[in-house]
Amino acid sequence: MFVMTVDQRGSRRDVDRVAPLLEELAAADLLRPFERTAGDEVQAVTDNAALVVDLALELAARGQWSVGIGTGPVETPLPASTRAGRGPAFEAARVAVERAKNLPGSVAVAGSAATQDAEAALMLLALLVSRRSEAGRSAVTAMRDGLTQAEAAERLGISKQAVSQRLSVAGWQAEVAGRRLAERLLEDANR
Repeated sequence: MFVMTVDQRGSRRDVDRVAPLLEELAAADLLRPFERTAGDEVQAVTDNAALVVDLALELAARGQWSVGIGTGPVETPLPASTRAGRGPAFEAARVAVERAKNLPGSVAVAGSAATQDAEAALMLLALLVSRRSEAGRSAVTAMRDGLTQAEAAERLGISKQAVSQRLSVAGWQAEVAGRRLAERLLEDANR
């Protein structure tokens, strides 16, 4: 099981971003949805490693969140409220989010000894996506939407060669490979 604990960075000097985040993530296919647990922090539960990677990288790219991922068992049946959950994965998520506050990319994983490799992969991916230019993000978004490079060029109003250049600078191929690696490592860490 995966528990994600997400804490707003610099919340004392910024507006409360939790309510808009909860609205945005309400449709995510989670076992227990994101809920505010305390102040500027939210928590969710899932058994889907790919979804964990997607959410962690999306939040890391925004630069406003520290993301802790806990792996391991949880007490079942899960309670109706995420914040009422208990078990080692919840405890690990707490440890991870505290560590994430001091790591490059602001993503950490805790649980079994096997989480170190998953954390390293996610940290590298988070750095990659958080350093993209707006042009690179637009090109990557088009590819994630399932467009071909020619279709992305049309959508963005640029040449196909410009799309290719933007994807290369944005590290799109490295991200695709890194996501698969991070998913596999999270699944392995959760066994």
